[in-house]
Amino acid sequence: MSELIVKPSPTPDADGNILRITPASAGWAHVGFEVYVLQAGERLVRSTGEQEACLVLLAGRADVATAERAWNNIGARMSVFEKIPPYSVYVPSGDRFEVTAVTELRLAVCRAPGKGTHAARLIGPEHVGVEARGQGSTERLIHNILPESEAADSLLVVEVFTPGGHWSSYPPHKHDRDRLPEESLLEETYYYHVEPKQGFAVQRVYTDDRSLDETLAVASGEAVLVPRGYHPVSAPPGYEVYYLNVMAGPVRTWKFHNDPDHAWLMPKPAGK
Repeated sequence: MSELIVKPSPTPDADGNILRITPASAGWAHVGFEVYVLQAGERLVRSTGEQEACLVLLAGRADVATAERAWNNIGARMSVFEKIPPYSVYVPSGDRFEVTAVTELRLAVCRAPGKGTHAARLIGPEHVGVEARGQGSTERLIHNILPESEAADSLLVVEVFTPGGHWSSYPPHKHDRDRLPEESLLEETYYYHVEPKQGFAVQRVYTDDRSLDETLAVASGEAVLVPRGYHPVSAPPGYEVYYLNVMAGPVRTWKFHNDPDHAWLMPKPAGK
């Protein structure tokens, strides 16, 4: 198995965790990512410590509380493929969160270094930017949960729906150099669901010198690490692919560099 693929546990542990990525396990410095499955009435309690967190309710409803705020019975969808923008909660470093499942709950916990700059807040569906990106066989649906235009210290969080037969994260691009304003250094995780669930996604991760060059078949529920390089995604015909992206790096901005071999695929500027 590729070291870039992180597989979920077949059964939740005592805390409900089924998937965990830490900076230590990934071999990088910023991004952490976890998935929990909780039954109605079960609770997850954590301190954020030196990290900020974005709690994304992937499916189900929950009561969520931090040290000073609380939101009851939040949650917009029972499956990610309902395509309703999710409810999320931003929790700063130096805080805590308590999640109590109201229904069966699938919860993503996105983490990155924090400075305690911003207060805990609810990110409701009405605060999620929705856009169609690409055209033709590269068109996909984007939910901007925590883009750089919204307050956070490190985290960038977005979810993407790619129809069967389409490509996303395409044309191939990368963000692995701290060379602003042209390119930012951002680690990234992709967390996948596929509908129908027996399907798969295809993701290639490669560098210019091909010192990293892997083509991955990714099953529903798995995650992919993108430590560096270009990272396009394909959804096979008949299978819709969902993924949740978490990015973080030394500077909170998304400036990417397209693979020069495929730059001709970019739309031409108006009037050209």
